[in-house]
Amino acid sequence: MNEVKNSCLGLIFDVQRYSIHDGPGIRTTVFFKGCPLKCWWCHNPEGIDSGKELMYFEYKCMHCGTCAEVCPMGAIEFDESPRVSRHLCIACGNCSAACPSDALRLVGRGYTVGELMKEIERDVLYFDNSSGGVTFSGGEPLYQHEFLLEVLKECKKMGIHRTLDTSGFAPQEVLALVADYVDLFLYDLKLIDEKEHIKYTGVSNAQIKENLRFLVNYGRAKDIILRFPVIPGINDTPDNVDDMVEFISTLKGLREIDLLPYHDVSEKYNRLDKDYKMTVHKSPSRERLMEIKRKFEDIGLYVKL
Repeated sequence: MNEVKNSCLGLIFDVQRYSIHDGPGIRTTVFFKGCPLKCWWCHNPEGIDSGKELMYFEYKCMHCGTCAEVCPMGAIEFDESPRVSRHLCIACGNCSAACPSDALRLVGRGYTVGELMKEIERDVLYFDNSSGGVTFSGGEPLYQHEFLLEVLKECKKMGIHRTLDTSGFAPQEVLALVADYVDLFLYDLKLIDEKEHIKYTGVSNAQIKENLRFLVNYGRAKDIILRFPVIPGINDTPDNVDDMVEFISTLKGLREIDLLPYHDVSEKYNRLDKDYKMTVHKSPSRERLMEIKRKFEDIGLYVKL
């Protein structure tokens, strides 16, 4: 096991402590880099790409030009403020290390299993006192399933509660591989119509629905909390909500669904020079959320906003 722990590397873009919305109790949430979905509304665009990348925080910039001076690839042009040529950037981190105001930040750090476990173990006292634990999020943790599996195994040895926040988009054999080491699944459902799902996420939802059915049939329904990101004009439509109700009704034993209201994160995309496809920038109304809530309650689900 020591050999695996030292050789298996994962790319993580954040370790968030004292998290209270990603499972029971006080939790440490570990955010994995890389996701096969490209959801228009993704709240963590820094987790989509599988490699390291730069984020630029304009409000922090001192306009000193140091970043351009230290870049070995000439990827930064400076004219009052830095402009990063993403195709030239090798994410070496020289600019972020030299930036005196932390205006440039390298997103993504490599961890061995042992290194990440040290980070997680720092919070064991909080876990024990609150019935909390660790949550693996992203990005998509199953995208780095070999690393994820080894960390899950180590956490299980220590008796740390393990939650997996997942889109469910992965080969079923991968999900089966990690399932016995996961205590709770936070499982995203976005759109039921396949064409709509492809349009707004870039992938089919056939595997996602099949994997959810697999977990339910595997006897894990009680360990699943569904998550529905409510996106105005895209998946809060009567047709999609009704289709979700119908699909979930075929899966016996599911108990809870969390409604996650959309909020605008266009500023994050600007910091990464990524296109933000959303044309709606307002959160869903309270009235619409309550209408959706009642739909799911009618089939016996506990609904959390």
